Amino acid sequence: MDTEDIQREARAVGDPTRYRLFRYIVDSDRPVGVAELTAYVQLNHNAVRQHLAVLKEAELVVEEVEIRDTPGRPRLLYRLHPEAAGKWETSGPYAWLAGLLSEAVKHKRSSREVGTQDGLRRGLEYSGIGDSVDAMEQELIRSGFRPTRSERGRQVDFVLGRCPFAEVAAGNPDTVCQLHLGLAEGLAEGLGGLTVDRLTAKDPHRAGCRLVLKRDPVAAQA
Repeated sequence: MDTEDIQREARAVGDPTRYRLFRYIVDSDRPVGVAELTAYVQLNHNAVRQHLAVLKEAELVVEEVEIRDTPGRPRLLYRLHPEAAGKWETSGPYAWLAGLLSEAVKHKRSSREVGTQDGLRRGLEYSGIGDSVDAMEQELIRSGFRPTRSERGRQVDFVLGRCPFAEVAAGNPDTVCQLHLGLAEGLAEGLGGLTVDRLTAKDPHRAGCRLVLKRDPVAAQA
């Protein structure tokens, strides 16, 4: 990160109200809506939106549209930017990785197995809500992979523009890449309508790994 990025982030969290909003989003176990944040800081809606815009511009939080299967206008939701994890006293992605690998050692399971379990849990949260490929893409974004998506017929390709665990993956690619494969497989199973075809790994520092999925025939025709 260059000096300009650090200064932009520092200015964003330097305001006491913005820092309170940032911490509330970070500490939440789910994306947070504007109404909830407004109630928390006791400011008007427009003032909160302006503070959120500064945090978003500094790439500390991500704004996304709610995925819902009930009538009504989808809300704007906010969560920690995946590439801000580990900064400004937030838990980094390596804490998640360490937790899964610890689970694997404790229960004598492979990294792929614990990745599948975690992916299945995440996928079931989206099951039946919207398009499975859209949800898969959102989870890859949330995990910090910077996916680029393309589709041809039933095949869906994601080229991953970033490895969130590049340093560990460079030293132990089998463990980390197998965990990522399991994560994708669990997500696909939980979401339904998708099957992981393969994950082609590349140099983690250069990124460009390719995740290939297939829509199930019924889902592709829907």
